[in-house]
Amino acid sequence: MPMDELRKKLTQMDGKSYKMLKSIQGSYKERDFTLHIDYVQGDPFASPSKVRVVVPFSHEKRSTDCLSTDVRKIAVEDMIARFVNKEIKKKQVPRMGTGKGGLVVIDSPGQEVLDRTAVNVNPHQIDIRLSIGLPANGRRIRGKDAATLLTHTVPVIVTNALEKITNTKVKDYVILADNQEAIRKDMKKHNIVSFIANGSILPRESGVSNKPLKDAVPFHSPDAFEHTVHLPDGSTITGMAIPQGITLIAGGGYHGKSTLLKAIERGVYNHILEDGREYVLTEQSAVKIKAEDGRSVHDVDITPFITNLPFNKDTQSFSTDDASGSTSQAASIVEALEMKCTLMLMDEDTSATNFMIRDARMQKLVANEPITPYLDHVKQLSDTLNISTILAIGGSGDYFEAADHVIQMDHYKPFDKTKQAKEIAGELKNNRLHQTPTPISLPKPRRFDRPSFVNKLGHKQKVDAKGKETILFNRTPIDLSHVEQIIDQSQTRALAVMLKRLSTTFKENDTTVMRAIDHLYEEIDHKGLDVLGTFKGQHPGDLALPRKQELVQTLNRFRRHG
Repeated sequence: MPMDELRKKLTQMDGKSYKMLKSIQGSYKERDFTLHIDYVQGDPFASPSKVRVVVPFSHEKRSTDCLSTDVRKIAVEDMIARFVNKEIKKKQVPRMGTGKGGLVVIDSPGQEVLDRTAVNVNPHQIDIRLSIGLPANGRRIRGKDAATLLTHTVPVIVTNALEKITNTKVKDYVILADNQEAIRKDMKKHNIVSFIANGSILPRESGVSNKPLKDAVPFHSPDAFEHTVHLPDGSTITGMAIPQGITLIAGGGYHGKSTLLKAIERGVYNHILEDGREYVLTEQSAVKIKAEDGRSVHDVDITPFITNLPFNKDTQSFSTDDASGSTSQAASIVEALEMKCTLMLMDEDTSATNFMIRDARMQKLVANEPITPYLDHVKQLSDTLNISTILAIGGSGDYFEAADHVIQMDHYKPFDKTKQAKEIAGELKNNRLHQTPTPISLPKPRRFDRPSFVNKLGHKQKVDAKGKETILFNRTPIDLSHVEQIIDQSQTRALAVMLKRLSTTFKENDTTVMRAIDHLYEEIDHKGLDVLGTFKGQHPGDLALPRKQELVQTLNRFRRHG
């Protein structure tokens, strides 16, 4: 249908019942684009309408070479979403009447580059997904304003954004994506678990801003850790390469050890140009491990770390709805092994002290301690299972003997202190007894308890994300506040949809957690992230792909009881 028909139809609806807007759902063609109205809100206060603007790819006269790999395609889609969001902010569309009238939103990216549904590009077209608040007075249509919004304002925003995306800008995004991928491949080749380029800016503006801190000290690798990578664009890049094994990031308070660990933690994702961490890259299976008092744990074998609990509490298939700091951290490590994590990231500040260390004096006083500290397992994990650990630590030198590498942060500058740490360990004996740990191995895959999810879901089958840190599974909240590698609320929305999909569409009751998740990700790989569309006929324009690790962690925090 021609765009003029939509303009005419909306103008004639002026002042009429809001419910009449449902009739405008459909597709409207203009010379250079097509407007698809996929879903119209039933009320001006309800969730906004779903609209897509589709532009022929050839209209932009760009080579399809920028879509030749997955990382390139994701980078280009991310770039378009950013430019559209900038135009929306620049336009400053005024609110119109009651409710959400005048709202124009795209699911805008943060500092990380994620696979999103906000934009979908293929060699034929650019598909831009928006959420629109159709204007009303009370529950009466503001027809003329709605016509202006849909037939003029939205097309102008999209057109202006695409016109500003020059071939040079596309090339910059593609080169960065290619370079990041090349570094990741080099890391695997040289058994490197994290790479931090010289000149990187690691500190952030504040606790609520993920943008780089102005006038921060640029990162520069100690000579012993320097590694150079040859990039596809013909240049080279040098930085600090952390090898496989056990690495301590030591230092006093406020000297940058947690800042470095946070950058490493976020390095599982690619970052945008000028973020400061665009060349901070980490093994993509890495999992941040921390103590989580009160979390739920289900059927996890924590015997390598905890045995002989009072009242004969079973630790081979440990379950609780109120874990302590130590039991939660033990469970998180075993769960990470189940999901094939090869790099554990820990910060002394967010760990349970009695889980991490037990000194000689305490060993002598308390003879019946059920916890075998991580200190007594870390070497076995590295040597036997090839599981590396990066630990930010400032209060205990007991890890010096076990460490393969020690990096000290001093005024946000890293120094190689491996030799000195080993010398100190030799001079100052701690006299603690090394506890012979229960041999640790990859855990037996746990069964996916689908019936528990189905029962909690109920007949309404309602699942919703509340911000970045909470999912409401029907009425059951899932607390994700300690899953620190969820970095965007759009990932949380995707996790909510994934939980529902695993519960309702994956019919095999006798399967493992990882098999069910692998099956879902295979479907996403084959059909794209749009396969997670929440409602028939609506574009899923506000989802971002989490890693498998975050989906497993979400499943693990689901409370089956209560």
